Amino acid sequence: MSQYAPSSDFKRALDSSPEANTEDDKTEEDVPMPKNYLWLAIVSCFCPAYPINIVALVFSIMSLNSYNDGDIEGSKRLGRNAKWVAFASIIIGLLIIAISCAVHFARKLKQFKRWIMSSA
Repeated sequence: MSQYAPSSDFKRALDSSPEANTEDDKTEEDVPMPKNYLWLAIVSCFCPAYPINIVALVFSIMSLNSYNDGDIEGSKRLGRNAKWVAFASIIIGLLIIAISCAVHFARKLKQFKRWIMSSA
């Protein structure tokens, strides 16, 4: 015999049989899952704005966990935060890539000009 009393999770699992659920029982499973933007947070992880895109991934996972805990409003809020932080991460990452490409090609152009001048 176990020293712990059976929790309500076990009782709820036994009560989830089809004949136990009625239309009067509205549970959290009836509420559609809010968007957590996990796919967007994962895509943003490929951009070189590492601290920011990790925050987006954490917000997205927290949104999923909030929904699983039954906090629908918190899940929506964290999902919106994940979306905006992921967008910011992608924009910052694209800016970093553009600036580093511009600096690289400016250096190559300068070297090319020197080569042209020295060969003339």
